[in-house]
Amino acid sequence: MRHTEPTQTRLSPDLLLAAYSLGIFPMAESASSKELFWFDPKRRGVLPLDEFHLPRRLRRTLRQSPAEIRIDHDFDAVIAGCSMPGKGREGTWINSEIRRVYRALFDQGACHTVEVYEDGELTGGLYGVSIGAAFFGESMFHRRTDASKIALVHLVARLKQGGFQLLDTQFITEHLKQFGAREIPRSAYRRILKTAIAEPSDFYCLPTVTCSDVCLQFVSQTS
Repeated sequence: MRHTEPTQTRLSPDLLLAAYSLGIFPMAESASSKELFWFDPKRRGVLPLDEFHLPRRLRRTLRQSPAEIRIDHDFDAVIAGCSMPGKGREGTWINSEIRRVYRALFDQGACHTVEVYEDGELTGGLYGVSIGAAFFGESMFHRRTDASKIALVHLVARLKQGGFQLLDTQFITEHLKQFGAREIPRSAYRRILKTAIAEPSDFYCLPTVTCSDVCLQFVSQTS
């Protein structure tokens, strides 16, 4: 992994989008940190959309789940959920500056959420940034079993249907490996990124409120 010295510059949405276009993204060391670092990993995590694998057990869960999926409904609740400690995550890299600038991106329409609701309660979700046909996944969370996985499957369905070419996961976790995520060299990532950000896409190709029956048809052929 490679990162620069901490930035003292107040981030703007335009600066953040320019950084993503070059393959660079910011993180804080902790929620209380006042500094941000720019990261440019030597090996980049990606989840190839045409090779997405949907585990059989999760497929059953999706078919049986009464969850309602909402898009771009409550950004503040999603980033708050992503900021909370969870299993295998005692702290968070999401500080107040991250919250501020990604909220600004959300208001501009460049940052999106996928939200999972069960019995009217937000039980999981994720957020990320889109530029052209590239989507940069930032963070996800769950309060009920499989809620973040359900959000990811709905995201992939939307990206596939909307003409996206790149789903950037930044890093690889065991959680993501089961879906087909892998690492590629920085040079290969930048070639894919350059092509993807120049192409059009439609994040709203599917309804902003959906159920799992809608998404399964768009991911099943590659599972």
